[in-house]
Amino acid sequence: MSQPTDFHTQLNSMSVLLHSFAFNLTKNTEDAKDLYQETAYRAITNMDKFRPGTNFKAWLFTIMKNIFINNYRKKAKANTIVDSTDNLYYINSTVDAIANRAESSMMMKELVTLIEKLDDSIRVPFLMHYQGYKYQEIADYLDLPLGTVKSRIFFARKELKDLIGKRYTDMALDLD
Repeated sequence: MSQPTDFHTQLNSMSVLLHSFAFNLTKNTEDAKDLYQETAYRAITNMDKFRPGTNFKAWLFTIMKNIFINNYRKKAKANTIVDSTDNLYYINSTVDAIANRAESSMMMKELVTLIEKLDDSIRVPFLMHYQGYKYQEIADYLDLPLGTVKSRIFFARKELKDLIGKRYTDMALDLD
């Protein structure tokens, strides 16, 4: 894909798949169109970063997924309440107490650390499944057979279970 024309041709041939994936992520037609346009724009402006001989479809889907995640995070931050009153009236006006979730936050950080230790071949499908992708979507995205995806997710779970067991066995031995 050395010519820009070839790049645009391949991008156009992926249009239907990209629109489907965008709708799958956003669940909204207008948002899906916006996501597709942003993906196409970024792909075109970064076409020099695409390495010929690699998976063009996966490259485009990764761009789209990253744009979607970044937009989601921006929306989540935009919904954060900032109280600028002198006495913090709005923040202190709630009737219900908020539970301290520090312990579960710490466990999640430990789990993320263990997941990062997994080999990419099983970590990527596992994380996609965790994020809500269906097996077939993962298979299509990674260009793998459905059975391979299911096996890799199974092996990721098994390895995580072993890592967790080993971690807490080691911790118990340290306490003795």
